Amino acid sequence: MQFKCSKDKKNNKQAGFTMMELLIVIVILGLLASLVAPKFFDKLGDAEKGIATSQMSAFETALDTYRLDVGKYPEKLSQLRKDEHRRWDGPYLPKDIPLDPWGNDYVYEIPGTEGNPYSLKSLGADSKDGGEGNDADIIHL
Repeated sequence: MQFKCSKDKKNNKQAGFTMMELLIVIVILGLLASLVAPKFFDKLGDAEKGIATSQMSAFETALDTYRLDVGKYPEKLSQLRKDEHRRWDGPYLPKDIPLDPWGNDYVYEIPGTEGNPYSLKSLGADSKDGGEGNDADIIHL
């Protein structure tokens, strides 16, 4: 048996992309990313604000239940988990007090502002009073 090995010059080319084609694809992907990324990060900021608002609503329910049992609002949020008061019937939250979505403590003040019995807020991404966008305070009265 004889085997012939013939090389066909037409089939000798290797398939692949040229460097220029790869650079064009990378530039196009970069342009698309620059258009999509800002919208994506805006949505992320909105999600963080939603999480903070949702957590503060859970605190509000726990605070009101605490007041119903004890007769007054707690001095600190940590009292929703553990307190020595004789009428305390908690814990009023299933887990420890979480940090806000930016890793900061929620600000709980008693008495609250504008005649409210308490105020609860997140200072936003910058951890400072005031701000705009993601840095804006999220206030739950």
